[in-house]
Order: sequence, then C-alpha cells, then structure tokens
Amino acid sequence: MTVPEPAALSPKAEQTRRAIVDSAMRLFRTKGYDKATMRSIAAEAGVSLGNAYYYFGSKEHLVQAFYDQLQAEHADAAEKVLARDSRFDQRLLGVLHAWTEVAAPHHEFAAQFFKNAADPRSPLSPFSPESAPARDASIALLERLVEGSNAKPVAALRADLPELLWLLQMGVVLFWVYDNSPDQRRTRLLIASIVPIVDRLVKLSRLPVVRTLVDDVVGLLRTVRS
Repeated sequence: MTVPEPAALSPKAEQTRRAIVDSAMRLFRTKGYDKATMRSIAAEAGVSLGNAYYYFGSKEHLVQAFYDQLQAEHADAAEKVLARDSRFDQRLLGVLHAWTEVAAPHHEFAAQFFKNAADPRSPLSPFSPESAPARDASIALLERLVEGSNAKPVAALRADLPELLWLLQMGVVLFWVYDNSPDQRRTRLLIASIVPIVDRLVKLSRLPVVRTLVDDVVGLLRTVRS
C-alpha cells in the first residue's frame, strides 16, 4: 500500500495524520512502544484501523513521522540563535540546547525507542534509509549553522563538517537518553563543555601542522560512509 506524502494532503487529512501521530506518542508513553498496537493507536485517535494504515503502513512509519516532526520543531527552536549570532561556538551551543528543549517532553520513553533504534537493521536507526529525511534535515540545519558562522575551516573539512557535527549530536542524544539527572542537567553540562573543544578544533584546522589530522578525520568519515 502506498502511503500518501504529507505535502499532498489536504488540511483536514493532515489534521487526521497529526492526530494519529499524537495518539501514538501518548500510547507509547503509557503502554510502551512494544505493547502499543496499530489498532489501539487508531482507537486512541478516533479513526478506523484502515484509516490509520492509510496514513502509516506500520508503527515504524509512525515513529519516522515523529522524527520528522521533532526535527521541524528543532529547526524552529534553533532559528532564534542562528538569526542573532554569527559566532560558531554560540550557534553550536544554541542548536544543541534547542534539541534538548524540544525533546524534553519525550525523554520518559526515549529509551524504548532506542532499544529498537540501536539495532542496525531497524528502520528506526538514525542511520537507516527510512530515517534519511530526518537525518538530511538535521544535517542541513547544521550546514546552515556552519555557513552563517564566523568559522573558517579549511576546505578539506568544510564540506564534511555538518555531518561530523551531526555525529556529535547523535552522541549527545545517546547521552541524553540515559541521563536521569533532574531535567537532564548533565546533558546540558556536557554540551557546555564539549562546544568550546569543538570550536577550538575547528579553528586549529586552519593551522598547517593540523592539516594531516584533519585529512585523516575526513578520510575516516568518507570510508565509513562508503
């Protein structure tokens, strides 16, 4: 069955689609990801099971829609810092903190998603083909971060820096998933500590003595990517 693209939906259909996603998120919180069925999600949303499957072919498709929704919220939240500051470190700090803010309401059940996302064969993996839209949108946001900043990385690093920052963000996300400190305070401390290090590394990349190391890092990324 072909699932309709969100852009092709009427306003009413998009409202129904959003209601199904919101209902799924509520059930994932209360019943857990594994126990929430498409039938129970449809009932929670007040639609027929067939209607639910019309918009989403599986629970995995629902989670992908949630990823897309979360990424859109992240981009909106990050816009403030990208619009007001050109300093690379402040832009990176703001974008990472913006992610923790929009993701905060979902922390309680994030570990349930991660159990499935950690499987490299799972469509919920952030590296899967199914996750490409959310992943590409996130990398595009980080590309904007670099493009509008005062960072002047060497050409060898410039093209791959947004993806390297995305991998850094994935590390922060993993830390956040397991962070049980109040309001994930340790994650915020991690971000505040790691951003100055990244900022210095980007600036040092311009020095001839560091070029070989930069080439090695970029080469490693390209090898893993291929």
